[in-house]
Amino acid sequence: MRKFALVALLALTGAVVLAGCSKSEDDQQASQQAQVQKVAKPTDPNDSKAWNAYLGQIVTQNMQGMTADRPYPYLVNAGDSDDAKASRDRQLQNVNDIIARGVLPGNMLVFAGPDSGKTADLVIEAFKSAKPGSFKDVIILFIGDQADQQRVTEALQPTGAQVRFVAM
Repeated sequence: MRKFALVALLALTGAVVLAGCSKSEDDQQASQQAQVQKVAKPTDPNDSKAWNAYLGQIVTQNMQGMTADRPYPYLVNAGDSDDAKASRDRQLQNVNDIIARGVLPGNMLVFAGPDSGKTADLVIEAFKSAKPGSFKDVIILFIGDQADQQRVTEALQPTGAQVRFVAM
């Protein structure tokens, strides 16, 4: 009887080990497939769900060096309607409040949106009030057009932040 129990235990252990190996291979294949499937840049500037998915993959690829739990993304909407302008004004006020309080080193702020020019304008306006050196070891990721890169970088340079740029 003891031998039968020992054989059953060995068979069960072997099955668990083989299942674990198979599971890790399946996980590796799934992660490789997920990396291959990239979300395309949305064509509709008002589709915030699609923009969040598109920008989320870019943020995930650029998180190296960040020690905080999560990045703080700001999706700056496009459009010239009164609602769109009011939304950007509220967002600017929110960013101004964060800049006034300060951001701990190791955090990441992400600024992106369908209209790179409007996103750049918000970043430049918000960081006018930042004290020199107050964002040392903070990562600021700007996702936009190449044409806006230099003016955003110049506006952020005095803050001491580590500025990263990704072209859309």
